[in-house]
Amino acid sequence: MPIGILAQASQATVAPNADATPHFWVALRGVLRSLFGFWRLPLSPNRSCSSHTVHLHLFAISTLVVLVSVGIAVGNATAGSASQVADAASPADVASVAIASARLSPYDATYKTSTSGLSIKLHRSLSIDTQGGCRLTSEGKLLVAGISEVSVFSVEGQRVRPRSYVYQLRGPVNRRREVHFDPGDSVIRSLYKKNWYELPRGDDTLDRMSQQEQLRLTLMNMEDPRQDLSFSVADGRKVKDYVLRYAGDERLETPMGWVETLHFEREHRDPERRSGIWIAPAWDFLMVRTVHVDDGKTTEADLISAKIASTDVQGAGA
Repeated sequence: MPIGILAQASQATVAPNADATPHFWVALRGVLRSLFGFWRLPLSPNRSCSSHTVHLHLFAISTLVVLVSVGIAVGNATAGSASQVADAASPADVASVAIASARLSPYDATYKTSTSGLSIKLHRSLSIDTQGGCRLTSEGKLLVAGISEVSVFSVEGQRVRPRSYVYQLRGPVNRRREVHFDPGDSVIRSLYKKNWYELPRGDDTLDRMSQQEQLRLTLMNMEDPRQDLSFSVADGRKVKDYVLRYAGDERLETPMGWVETLHFEREHRDPERRSGIWIAPAWDFLMVRTVHVDDGKTTEADLISAKIASTDVQGAGA
């Protein structure tokens, strides 16, 4: 998932400070990895001191978040039709056990993503117009690189219906990634590395960001949200299946006070990888925390402020 979070490979030239240390580059790599997924950055500041080539691409929620998206998202995320996984409920299955149809509310949230002492703030916002159209945005900036994501979708009952997703990397080199769900089309059009692909379209196919709102909508309409979930997400050249396993209830301390959360872990084929997401039912099922572990390095994203329907969220003891 999981957050968002999700970028295509691109190159940027960064002029480092001559006094930079290897520790700085290690920390920088960790933060960028949490935002953009796998990438490579020279770790030695003495290697071609006049410039460094940075290869970036977008991470997924979940995020779920890691936004893990983690997917965090949560990862910072998922897309497509629900995968058939034992003991995992798809959004369609969940609809049958809903007690009442809860709705998404507009919100503004700020997350602090950190690793190895380096941090960056990500700003996420969901707006809903008078016709029920939804627009989810996420923005962040680090050094000379800026990232923005926009997902446009509508909601029918308990189903998110995606329309488009656009990712933009801005800096010395610009990169763009798109996913389009055109009405009447039997396929999804996906722009990846300057090439267009046609992907199979399922009834509940999602993009990386709209999946994160489907996760919230699914949980808030479940009689018992403490169960496993699966989603499919249109991602680059493929439609990928994501599975979130319920790991337990946890009480977390935040700048807004203490809050009870539901903890989910995303399944990975690589046992060395881990993506966890914590969601707060009392705060409209917003993502409160994500943790992503890859290559022995841990990256965390924590909610530091939020407004739901223009009202500040507040926890216990605040």
